[in-house]
Amino acid sequence: MKGAIVISMLALAGVTSAGPVCGRQDAEYVGPANGTLVIVGGNAQDDLIYQKIIDLAGGVDAPIVTVPTAEGSDTYDDDAASAGTFRRLGAKNVTVLHTYDPAVADTEEFAAPLRYAKGVFFGGGRQWRLVDAYAGTLTETLFHQVLDRGGVVSGSSAGASIQGSFLARGDTANNQILVGDHQVGFGFVKNVAIDQHVLVRNRQFDMFDILKVRPELLGIAIDENTALIVSKNGAEVYRGTYVIIYDGSFWSREGSDLKNLPDSSSIFYFLKDGDKYDLGTRQVVV
Repeated sequence: MKGAIVISMLALAGVTSAGPVCGRQDAEYVGPANGTLVIVGGNAQDDLIYQKIIDLAGGVDAPIVTVPTAEGSDTYDDDAASAGTFRRLGAKNVTVLHTYDPAVADTEEFAAPLRYAKGVFFGGGRQWRLVDAYAGTLTETLFHQVLDRGGVVSGSSAGASIQGSFLARGDTANNQILVGDHQVGFGFVKNVAIDQHVLVRNRQFDMFDILKVRPELLGIAIDENTALIVSKNGAEVYRGTYVIIYDGSFWSREGSDLKNLPDSSSIFYFLKDGDKYDLGTRQVVV
């Protein structure tokens, strides 16, 4: 069964929008107080990651909305932003939602599919396009309400970075500027900057560009085809290779007493599939 596609192509040029609705979730938790995030580090090829999103949304009958806006294409079909993959895996109610115009994104007519959605998936591209289109609009508010209802918000590459409160690589000039002209994400997870494609593109040192100017942030960098699943203060690596944690400390399965480590301003460590992390205490759960 083909799903719906809701698209407005008004105002393809650059636009100025209100700021994102950050920090609206319960301040008791770093992640969402209700619902779950699935944050994928780009090049999401693993069907089990998509299946996890379907399961967290409530199964194949749950309404899922995919958002391809970050890609920057002139047009999108109804398989955009992994909608075709969700349908191939059995999802029966998948809608592609897109506009570049925040005035359209602020209308009930456009945002209506999110009223009942149990899952959202943000596709890859440039994360600042998501901010320009949806920040401060009804659509962004309804993204948050998917979590409030116990649903799942997910995304890959740009769709990973947008989930943090600080927007890594948010500059309109290029994707190599870590602290750019867009610095505020949607804040589904708070006081966090999220990077992606980290090992495949040798980006493991890039996070320090952010932490030098925002040392209070927790840095999380996720490799391709790897997911971090977040609920409340719990985070667990799912599938793939590694997630890198930048919290000013170090952790190793073999201990660190005999290691010669750099200082806290330039240190990080790796977590693999099944490893768990407490976002509140900023410690590995062992």
